[in-house]
Amino acid sequence: MTAVSVTDTGAGKAGHPTATDGIHLVVDALKLNGVETIYGVVGIPITDLARVAQGAGMRYIGFRHESDAGHAAAAAGFLTKKPGICLTVSAPGFLNGLVALANATTNCFPMVQISGSSERHLVDLQRGDYEEMDQLAAAKPFAKAAYRVHRAEDIGRGLARAIRSAVSGRPGGVYLDIPAAVLGEVIDAEKGAASLWPVVDPAPRQLPDREAVDRALDLLSRAERPLVVLGKGAAYAQADEVLREFIESTGVPYLPMSMAKGLLPDDHPQSAATARSLALRKADVVMLVGARLNWLLGHGEAPQWAPDATFIQVDIAATEMDSNQPIAAPLVGDIGSVMEALVERSKPGRIAVPAPWREELAERSERNVAKMAGRLEAAKAAHPMKFLGALQAIRDVLRDHPQAYVVNEGANALDLARNTIGMQVPRHRLDSGTWGVMGIGMGYAIAAAVETGAPVVAIEGDSAFGFSGMEVEAICRYNLPIVTVVLNNSGVYRGDEASSSHDPAPTALAARHDVMMKAFGGTGHRVTTPAEVGTALREALASGAPTLIDCVIDSSDGTESGNISHLNPKGISNKS
Repeated sequence: MTAVSVTDTGAGKAGHPTATDGIHLVVDALKLNGVETIYGVVGIPITDLARVAQGAGMRYIGFRHESDAGHAAAAAGFLTKKPGICLTVSAPGFLNGLVALANATTNCFPMVQISGSSERHLVDLQRGDYEEMDQLAAAKPFAKAAYRVHRAEDIGRGLARAIRSAVSGRPGGVYLDIPAAVLGEVIDAEKGAASLWPVVDPAPRQLPDREAVDRALDLLSRAERPLVVLGKGAAYAQADEVLREFIESTGVPYLPMSMAKGLLPDDHPQSAATARSLALRKADVVMLVGARLNWLLGHGEAPQWAPDATFIQVDIAATEMDSNQPIAAPLVGDIGSVMEALVERSKPGRIAVPAPWREELAERSERNVAKMAGRLEAAKAAHPMKFLGALQAIRDVLRDHPQAYVVNEGANALDLARNTIGMQVPRHRLDSGTWGVMGIGMGYAIAAAVETGAPVVAIEGDSAFGFSGMEVEAICRYNLPIVTVVLNNSGVYRGDEASSSHDPAPTALAARHDVMMKAFGGTGHRVTTPAEVGTALREALASGAPTLIDCVIDSSDGTESGNISHLNPKGISNKS
């Protein structure tokens, strides 16, 4: 399909075009709503849409796989609070993007996946059209909302609904289906322009009830061991100053979930991150801010939590309350408005944290920090290199680059990096999130670089990197300031498993990722010591050029499934 060129359709008075088409209307509607970047993979029937968008001054970032483009759009939504846009072809391309759309919805990231599709009169009779699929029906179970546009004059309406749905209330992924015939439909230009509009206030503030605020503060004021848990929803809210004011004015200890790290510096005196197990096990009143009592927090159950713990929850969705444990004080509203109300109503000195609780957490933190320091010191001298040796070198470099974004995925690579590398700046850590999904790495890294212009360090397990590693070609093609560090222990979890057949063991891997990077025009390093890791990372950040550092890790280092091996069912082993 070739889009109608407005210069070829004739012109009315003053040289204005007399006709437009669905492709131009999509681009015009996106621009009207402030969209500057599209992430996608071109092909039938959306190739011309990407061309027209680029020609209209928008940035189109082309990927090698739709799921990576979708993950980039989702990360863009998290970083900007505006829906990231992912553009895919029909059927298989749509399904590839759907993985990222479902993950965005689970993690509450706003994004819109726009896919071309086959014609309804062919699909519904199952006549075997090119890439025939009822994409709307397939998307509905996995998205916050899903819509189909049947007429070019409804494109503006469809995009408006998609944008509002993605960011209002609890954010999520939205699917917008636009059949090829609609993209190619030609209509009067004035009629087309009149059918578009900017969405006004798509995510309005939602103020909490004053009685609910006082109920929560009363519980905190009576607590002997209070705790605030900050989730990635708190990071997404961009209510950094009022969150910090509430934490510091009340003195309540806080625990940041992984993507909330940096809302307050990780070395803040009230942080309980280095005493996490003790804080969860003994807290008697817990306020969840943008965090859910899902599997990442043990569903709020003993033994991870005190059996008599009382929960306060701040969430924009009332339906989230009581999903795992009774919520004694639900605070329904947007996080910024709720925290402002809590700060206002907690004055003066309404909450006083008992000294024994602060002292117990501080003592445990000091002990755990010393224990970790010993592990890091031992790892520094180990040969072959250990995960902790490489991560310590990365940590030391990143201390001098606090504005760098950190993307992190893997099993051991995720767990150990999260506990080793501190964050000082909000929303500068992006990782596997609620599902613990692998494959987000390169998409998230590309989005962080494109949306912010800042340097990005993607810390990848070698298995996790394999899911999206081909996107280093896109990183090189767009010359993005991304340093990919692959912690390569030659295996899934570890690389020393013996095979029980002539084939490699199920967990075995073998790759020279540095050579792969060089093939696409980037810089590749292969390093074997922590000192080499540090040197290569400093050089890469100074250059601002696409770089991959392949860190050769001891193949025996690592544990199955990282910190969640208890979730693996245990079958009868055939090992002697």
